[in-house]
Amino acid sequence: MKTVLVIGGGVTGLSAMYELNKWKKENNQDIRLVLAESAEQLGGKIRTVRKGGFLIEAGADSIVARKADAMNFIQELGLEEEVVYNAAGRSYIYTDGELKLIPADSVFGIPASVESLAKSTLVSAEGKVEALKDFYTKNDRFTKNDSIGDFLEHFFGKELVEKQIAPVLSGVYSGNLSDLTIASTLPHLFDYKEKYGSIIRGFEENKKVFQSSGGKKFLSFNKGLDTLIDAYEERLDGTEILKSTQAVKIEKTDCGYKVDLSNGESLEADHIVLGIPHNAAAALIDDQELKAEFEPLKNSSLISIYLAYDIPDSELPEDGTGFITANTDELTCNACTWTSRKWKHTSESGNLLVRLFYKSSHPAFASLKEMGEEELLKTALADLEKSLGITAEPAASEVTNWTEKMPNYLISHPETVAAIESRLGREYPGIWLAGCSYYGVGIPDCIENGAETAGKIIEDM
Repeated sequence: MKTVLVIGGGVTGLSAMYELNKWKKENNQDIRLVLAESAEQLGGKIRTVRKGGFLIEAGADSIVARKADAMNFIQELGLEEEVVYNAAGRSYIYTDGELKLIPADSVFGIPASVESLAKSTLVSAEGKVEALKDFYTKNDRFTKNDSIGDFLEHFFGKELVEKQIAPVLSGVYSGNLSDLTIASTLPHLFDYKEKYGSIIRGFEENKKVFQSSGGKKFLSFNKGLDTLIDAYEERLDGTEILKSTQAVKIEKTDCGYKVDLSNGESLEADHIVLGIPHNAAAALIDDQELKAEFEPLKNSSLISIYLAYDIPDSELPEDGTGFITANTDELTCNACTWTSRKWKHTSESGNLLVRLFYKSSHPAFASLKEMGEEELLKTALADLEKSLGITAEPAASEVTNWTEKMPNYLISHPETVAAIESRLGREYPGIWLAGCSYYGVGIPDCIENGAETAGKIIEDM
């Protein structure tokens, strides 16, 4: 009997195991399916916390609706009635001591029309004129494997990128734009430039892609994102699920692989899915050459702090759902989401719930990561008072520390992943990479990657 072991019970591992289990039952296959998760609960970076009438997403907080609509996992898991969408609202950038609106007709801070560029209060007249280079400057030097920061700055100029685009994009992709590739961030920008001769014109021609759902760009579930995790787990009735169980070592044998587990047991496996962070995956196999292939992959860090209040969220600026910081000297946080405004289901009473993000890209992070929870809360309260004028004591809080746990796709990322895949294929057939360390950080990306990995294993068997 063949054995497939999925290491990691995040959404990638669950998606892979769901597809394997479905195939096993539909085809009456005699295979053993085992999922090992080091934590007490499944979900990985999806973790929903409930406190005092507030619903807090301590990890990922939503799913990109456009990507989910192109897939069928919500329907297949029977979650259609559970779906909720974000409330439409404007986003701000905190700069020069005040909140300034990000132009409405923009995507990740990138103007989607000339009018959007003209109306921006974040960029000077000179910066706007320079950004018009996009319409007459040809692309004769960039490929999709080049830096997204260099690409944008070449066609839009430095000011627009630094003051309006970089704060938004860096917030989404957790890294310096000069270190991130076009391919791993926004590959369609390159396509727009090639097809229309202008990124702005490309957005104008494809507005329906980005505005098809109105303001409903993100979705979640009315009882929390862990609804998705629970739905997957409920459908793994043909699978052995080992929680609080970490894989500690993988050894190649004559007939497959021997995997030692933290509970003192070991198992033989024919296929292994490494659905865990790259540094954890690299540590499992005693192969220095393989470890060297993993070495170029890097992680960044994030500290998330929720603050819940017994005051109505109408205290916030009208029509807003949050802000990003542009000048790192002004606030210690990188961004602040007004969660109760953006997601009505997170606050039963309609009282204020906010989430502040602190990332390793901020100069102050070196001191933040040494702080205990009480000091971090004081820092968050100071940022909230300065940016929003809120001085009340919070009714509840939640601090999540993802130090060195956030994938950071550097320019070399595609080549590094290809090299690891190649070595595994030659030296360790049957061991498969999966997850956000390699193939995309969004929940739909992870679900799709898990399903694709399962498909490879099924084909191989």
